[in-house]
Amino acid sequence: MRKLLIATALSAFATSALAGGYVAPVVEPAPVVVQKSSSSSSIWIPIAILVLIGLAVSHHGHDDEPLQTGP
Repeated sequence: MRKLLIATALSAFATSALAGGYVAPVVEPAPVVVQKSSSSSSIWIPIAILVLIGLAVSHHGHDDEPLQTGP
């Protein structure tokens, strides 16, 4: 009789313990901090390079002496 009583108690406990089924744990991802770089400071380098190339091209081939025209 004791075995039957213990078996009944264990089965009742096991049934109520597993009644809800398996619930997957909810894991929230860690927040990711994204730093936005300022584009105003990085635009000056390409502009300066273009200005320097423009100055070098426009000054190339010019001499200090005026051109000789006609005889």
